[in-house]
Amino acid sequence: MPGVQIRRLTGKVLRAAVVVSAMPLVAAAQTATPAAPPTATPAVTPAPPGKVPFPRLRPAGQSASAPRAATPAAVAVKPAVPATPAFVANPNSKYSADQQLALARITAYFNSFRTMEGKFVQIGPTGEQSEGTFNLSRPGNIRFHYSPPSRLDVIADGRSVAIRDGSTRTQDIYPLSKTPLRYLLADQVDLTSDRLVDSVREDPDLISLLIIEKTPFVDGNVVLIFDRKTYALRQWIVTDPQGLKTSVAIYNVATDKPQDARQFVISSTF
Repeated sequence: MPGVQIRRLTGKVLRAAVVVSAMPLVAAAQTATPAAPPTATPAVTPAPPGKVPFPRLRPAGQSASAPRAATPAAVAVKPAVPATPAFVANPNSKYSADQQLALARITAYFNSFRTMEGKFVQIGPTGEQSEGTFNLSRPGNIRFHYSPPSRLDVIADGRSVAIRDGSTRTQDIYPLSKTPLRYLLADQVDLTSDRLVDSVREDPDLISLLIIEKTPFVDGNVVLIFDRKTYALRQWIVTDPQGLKTSVAIYNVATDKPQDARQFVISSTF
């Protein structure tokens, strides 16, 4: 296929070129042309290995109880707590009953819709910022389209993930099954397993889940951050083997809107 480079997801690739998810967004962070200077960078406080870092999504000095700006009318979120009628706490789980219930509600939230679209802001390892739109259609499909001057697109078509660079007319392709993105694009998402979720952090308005990947293809971790009231996905942070972090926050999110299947096709032409 002209212009296509097929590479394994080694540690070097993770650092320089691999997202939600998330791993291909690390690649985009390294190559995307920065947008306007960031106005509010979601910083992450360092945490001991194996612990979920605390994501600071609020301005410094603002407490969790401080008044929040009104949610924009364009944002469409599930208003009610996801129903989990079949939930039964597992006494042998390493998580408390409340944490297990939170994981069950997050899982129910993901399985309550088939499509999602919205906007994203991405902060790279050195503070560079880029932004764009995303469209998701489960199972297997997602597209991140970066706003100009960047000419990047990240596309998953159910089998592969492609990082397409229009400025160089090249693309790198990775197997979807070997990236953490597979957890969010599965036909039925399940984030309740002790073997998948390494740790859970609960804060007044956020819940953070740490997923650690250590395979021949992947060596790194992903933190998924959810709203404590609606259990909706708000942000994820990808850390590569060298400790470099890429943060992606999503907003103006709408679910269950029709998606054009053509946008998820990985083409060999530009």
